[in-house]
Amino acid sequence: MAIIQLSNISKTYQETKVPVHALNGISLEIEKEEFTAIVGPSGCGKTTLLNLIGGLDHPSSGRVVLDGTDITRLKDSRLIDFRLHKIGFVFQAYNLIPVLTALENVSFIMQLQGRPEKEIRERARRLLEHVGLGDRMHNRPNELSGGQQQRVAVARALASRPVFVLADEPTANLDSSATARLLDMMAQLNREEGMTFLFSTHDHRVIERARRVITLEDGKVVSDTKSLQYEAR
Repeated sequence: MAIIQLSNISKTYQETKVPVHALNGISLEIEKEEFTAIVGPSGCGKTTLLNLIGGLDHPSSGRVVLDGTDITRLKDSRLIDFRLHKIGFVFQAYNLIPVLTALENVSFIMQLQGRPEKEIRERARRLLEHVGLGDRMHNRPNELSGGQQQRVAVARALASRPVFVLADEPTANLDSSATARLLDMMAQLNREEGMTFLFSTHDHRVIERARRVITLEDGKVVSDTKSLQYEAR
């Protein structure tokens, strides 16, 4: 059964006299535990699609159903609660809280969820160690490089044990070693905790690890392929 269902999704921006059609009638289904890359040229609608799936923006038309809930019909308070407990985000701009350390940033969402302090501390430390930042967990964002901030952002997205992880160019500022470490960790959580991953990416290293690749052009799906290994599961 599909855990993400998009039905005839369109998004038009009216910020100028000429409307911009970012997405044009996209219908997709993503199964639970998929590891999927959304690819395509800049401006094709990848980030817009992730924002609509994550409830950060509203479609101009169509429906977004996540884990059986039509989020396009949720009031703001319920949508915020849904995102808190179901969705992990990795943003291109990192969106770390500047006054908090790496450890505190990773812990923050779990604290909002009301998880036990011991669980929060142990999981945050373990994730930061997994991404190679065990020695930088008490540093604030302005004391970290762009690549290190990106790794903190990924650890934060995974910390709350979300059902879905939506990652917008998660490896854009990472070298090959850090990228491999992150993708290994995500693949492990995909297998062991059943997280469903959806990446927007230009990175061939992510695309090669994806089990499904969806290509967008001009706001439309132009191809949708699964790896032979995935189809055999």
